[in-house]
Amino acid sequence: MSSVAFPAFDNTSDDPTVRAPLTTPGQNFQTITETVCRVVERPRPPLGWYIAFAIAVAWTGVFFLLVVYLVSTGIGVWGNNVPVAWAFDIVNFVFWIGIGHAGTLISAILFLFRQKWRTSINRAAEAMTIFAVICAGLFPALHVGRVWVEYWLFPYPNQMGMWPNFRSPLVWDVVAVSTYGTVSLLFWYLGMIPDLATLRDRATGTVRKLLYGLFALGWRGSARQWHRYERAYLLLAALSTPLVLSVHSVVSTDFAVAQLPGWHVTLFPPYFVAGAIFSGFAMVVTLMVPARAFFGLKDLITIRHLENMNKFILATGCMVGYAYALEVFASWYSGNQYEWFAMVNRAVGPYAWCYWTMVFCNVVVPQLFWFKSWRTSPWRMVLVAVLVNVGMWMERFVIIVVSLSRDFLPSSWEIYKPTWVDLGMLAGSFGLFFTLFLLFCRYLPMVAMAEVKAVLPAAHGSGHRH
Repeated sequence: MSSVAFPAFDNTSDDPTVRAPLTTPGQNFQTITETVCRVVERPRPPLGWYIAFAIAVAWTGVFFLLVVYLVSTGIGVWGNNVPVAWAFDIVNFVFWIGIGHAGTLISAILFLFRQKWRTSINRAAEAMTIFAVICAGLFPALHVGRVWVEYWLFPYPNQMGMWPNFRSPLVWDVVAVSTYGTVSLLFWYLGMIPDLATLRDRATGTVRKLLYGLFALGWRGSARQWHRYERAYLLLAALSTPLVLSVHSVVSTDFAVAQLPGWHVTLFPPYFVAGAIFSGFAMVVTLMVPARAFFGLKDLITIRHLENMNKFILATGCMVGYAYALEVFASWYSGNQYEWFAMVNRAVGPYAWCYWTMVFCNVVVPQLFWFKSWRTSPWRMVLVAVLVNVGMWMERFVIIVVSLSRDFLPSSWEIYKPTWVDLGMLAGSFGLFFTLFLLFCRYLPMVAMAEVKAVLPAAHGSGHRH
């Protein structure tokens, strides 16, 4: 199919060929449907998909083999020690929870603010949220050691008369992450129902027709169904909005309620939320640039969409840089020798290379997005986005491991060194994340067809969306 431009979007493209937009609503709607459904319906995906999927599945297998080894042997196979009781396990947990924030922000908050440009990227961002939460939820479950008694964390009546300690941050995480994951999954699935019905109606195979029909829940596109759908979507968006702010605030409070220097900081909740949105948008850019190139979606996911996300990365990067400066000032101004030592130790201690890598990736590198040539060049923005995620992982490492490694008494200081199991589980979690995302690209609509059609100028005059 020839490439077609859509009037509702800025048609800045990588292809220098000049394209004439279609003029009739039916042609526009049909072209959007064909472009998105073609990715799912084609007999074979591109060769790049097979290569990426094979690598991702291999690392996913490594991850689950290491989980079996960890559970059967004990968490001594990790590099955790005294006083570094939390290390890669909680670093990875906080990192993946942060990655999941951009999806809900794009879907819920930008929807409530009626930002039409979100419609081409919200579906993939929502999927990324679900997969990131899955990866995040595994690490707290594993780090407790005795995974076979984790049901003790849940507040249900039991014969021992034991209830969870609701003052424990571990319980806060269970409540916050499970709530966020459930609402995000419902929001993602609800938005897909009209598109799943489109795939059901176009399906030729019995299995595809049955599965898409089952999950489309009998959608026919009637006015009554659209009214109920839009009302439910609005309610879920309103419910999801405070979750964006509350979930990572709860995760940050895991640290802020402790008395440990470097953790006992009231700045953490807004600081963690800004950092989560920062890393989340960076991951969306990292995923969407190759996806739009490999699956022929450059007319739906345009440079304008990517540039807007890069502006979010620049804005939240400046917020994160301000938080770093404020953290240094607060440590100095407090007059607390332990707090000031913790800050100096980050900058010039044995983990100084981690701290300065974090500052470079999270503060210096995003400043490149002040230049339009960097905001609009796909592979330049991927380079920046990848470095941002490296920096955000380093930030969690600095906060958790570096703060723990220098306790109040020098006699209890200890250097943390990750083992091969730590490194393998980190790489394996990325394998799991990319495996789920590649399966999503192959079998589900990557772009919200119904929402893209709804923001076309022709849709407001014709009432035709499906």
